[in-house]
Amino acid sequence: MRIGWGSHHGGDVPRENDTRRTAARILDVAERLAQTRGFNGFSYADIAPELGISKAALHYHYPGKGALGQALIERYAARFFGALAAFDDEPAHSRLDRYVQLYVGVLSEGRMCLCGMLAAEYATLPEPVRDAVVRFFARNEQWLESVLAQGRREGTVRADGSLREAAQLIISCLEGAMLIARTSGGVRQFEAAAANVLRAVSAI
Repeated sequence: MRIGWGSHHGGDVPRENDTRRTAARILDVAERLAQTRGFNGFSYADIAPELGISKAALHYHYPGKGALGQALIERYAARFFGALAAFDDEPAHSRLDRYVQLYVGVLSEGRMCLCGMLAAEYATLPEPVRDAVVRFFARNEQWLESVLAQGRREGTVRADGSLREAAQLIISCLEGAMLIARTSGGVRQFEAAAANVLRAVSAI
C-alpha cells in the first residue's frame, strides 16, 4: 500500500528524504570516480550529467570540492571501520585477515582504496581533505596496533619492535600492493603480497 504524505504535519519530510538521497547519490558517483581516476581526475561537470542534475544542485549539497572530498572520506571511513567492528570478538589473526579482505573487495571492483588514491595527490588536495586522509590512516594505524597487541597476547603475532611501526608497515605494504596489482596481476597478485605481509608478523 502506498502511503501519501499529508500537507499538515511533516509535509517537508519527503523533500528532506529527497535531499538526503540526492546527496548520497552524489557521493556514490564521486567515490567511484575518485577511486578510479583520482581526486583531481574528475569535476562536478562529470558528476552532474550522470545524475541528471545541474552543477548548481551539486554546489547546493557540497559547496566546493573540499567539502565533497571530506564527506567522501568520512562516509568511507564509517563503512570501513564499521565493517571491522563486526569482527571485534574474533582472534587477532582472523581480524587481520578480515582487514585484508576489505582491500580485496575494493580491488575486485576495479577500484583503489579511496584514501590511498587521495594520498597520492596529497600535495594538491584541499586542506580539509588532507586532514581527513591523515585521520583515516591514523585510525588505521591505531586499529592495527591494537590488533597486533591482541595477537601478541594470544601468541599469534611475533612483531619484535614497535607495534606502531609494524602497523605502519602493514598499511604501507597493502596500499603499495594495490597500486602494483592494479597495473599487472590484479587481485591474485595483491592477495599473494598481503599474505607475505601477514606472514612476516605471524607466529603461527
